[in-house]
Parts: sequence; structure tokens; C-alpha cells
Amino acid sequence: MDYLHPKLDDAAIARMSSLALAHVGDAVYEVLVRAYLACGGTQTAKNLHSRTVALVRASAQAEAVQRILPLLTEEEQDIYRHGRNAKPKTVPKSSSVAEYAHATALEALFGWLYLKQRYDRINELFGVIAQDF
Repeated sequence: MDYLHPKLDDAAIARMSSLALAHVGDAVYEVLVRAYLACGGTQTAKNLHSRTVALVRASAQAEAVQRILPLLTEEEQDIYRHGRNAKPKTVPKSSSVAEYAHATALEALFGWLYLKQRYDRINELFGVIAQDF
């Protein structure tokens, strides 16, 4: 099995919960942010860490998703909506329920795109988000 590029059929992905998609998408989004920052020039490890934390927190993701919402296809909007409506058991103290819902939706979308192997689309959407970093 290729753990870096899992190959699941559409039915297997459709059976996954929005929170499972968000679990994968959380990692995908953080890798994108880390790579973007690390490749953007020489920075200290402490600076890379603090910038990463600032960009992947729920409030930042909730802002970021607003930039790409108008660009989403109907299918992507459905995944986003399901992710937004997911009911996690806890919400971090550092974010509001609404921010966390939007962040979960963004992560679900990125997780879904990753599992569907739509890497070009991930790069396209992340590129729009990263314009404001």
C-alpha cells in the first residue's frame, strides 16, 4: 500500500464521515502551510513554528476559506457544507463554534480532495489562500 498516496474508490471515500475527512485534511493543510513557509526563504525554526501555528489555527482557517468559497464547484460545496455541519465533541477555547465549523469544513474539503487524488485542485485552492500569507 502507498500510504502517502492512498487509492480509495469513490464509494470508500463517500462512506467516510466529514470528521474523518477533516482528520486527513488537517494534516494535508498543515503540510501545505509548512512547505510554503519553509520554501519561502530562510527563517528560524522558532519563526517557522509560530507562523505555522498562526496560519493553521481555526480562526485563520475560517478566514482563509472565505477566499475560496466562490471558487468551489458544486461537488466541493457539498463536501464543505457537510464538513461545516459536522458536530465535533469539543471546540478549542481559542476559537468560536462558527470559526471551528468553517475550519473543519476547510479541512474536510482538503482531505476529500487529497483522497480523490486531486492534487492540482489542492494546489490551485491553496494558492489562492496563500496569496494573503
